[in-house]
Amino acid sequence: MRADDRDQLDRFCDALWLEDGLSPRTLASYRADLTQFAVWLAPRTDSLLSAGSADIAAYLAHLFGPRGLKARSAARAVSSLRRFYGRLCRDGLCATDPTAHTASPKLPRSLPKSLTEAEVESLLAAPDMNSAEGLRDRAMLEVLYATGLRVSELVNLPLAAVSMDMGVVRVLGKGAKERLVPLGEAALDWISRYHRDARPALLDGRNSQALFVTRLGAPMSRQFFWQRLKRYALRAGIHSAVSPHVLRHAFATHLLNHGADLRVVQLLLGHADISTTQIYTHVARERLKQLHRQHHPRG
Repeated sequence: MRADDRDQLDRFCDALWLEDGLSPRTLASYRADLTQFAVWLAPRTDSLLSAGSADIAAYLAHLFGPRGLKARSAARAVSSLRRFYGRLCRDGLCATDPTAHTASPKLPRSLPKSLTEAEVESLLAAPDMNSAEGLRDRAMLEVLYATGLRVSELVNLPLAAVSMDMGVVRVLGKGAKERLVPLGEAALDWISRYHRDARPALLDGRNSQALFVTRLGAPMSRQFFWQRLKRYALRAGIHSAVSPHVLRHAFATHLLNHGADLRVVQLLLGHADISTTQIYTHVARERLKQLHRQHHPRG
């Protein structure tokens, strides 16, 4: 890749970080998509700044061609290119946007996987309450189901984020946006029990600003929590794939099933756009259809 193209990508990623507060993982995804395009483009034109709409079309044909890239990955590539060239045009570095007439691939609508309320209850009861780790994991599961947090938000919660008096947790979500989410009595009770009976044993005299800690006195990683969650799902007799995101889906779906307003669910989940939350209305609708077929005499 040319040095001037690398400089453009550095400036682009720096701007995304400074202005939008995007996470390192998201910035790395943008950089990887655009680097791949720059490498492909290098033998064909002078630089990223001189790419035209024909180059974009040829590149997408390349992605869809022998490589057989899936629609979702191609859509992400288009999104990265649009954002990059949109910024170049805004900064006056490109006269025209080569992605202006580029259509994104049609993505199939996939309903998020969820759990029934009975399955969630079995999952919550799976940790061993006689161990410090079990108490911690029960508290984490209760918080996850009570709030619908992303797993990265859960494992990175600082101790000061929980207000026991107000019954809320302060969450720093995507784009460094802050939101307050109610915890509910059950989650508050398990946090209190964990903080009193398990956290001191796990820390063993060490200090930590993290709410949920391991035996090493450090915050738990996303991967480690995922492993423990899968173990509890098997113990609970749940044979479908269970991830922290599935519990987030269960949180949203169960709220809607019990009559919550979609805008409220959007705020609790930290979605910037209501269209992202609307997928859960389809999940709730499918559940209503299932109940109708099961219980109505003409179902």
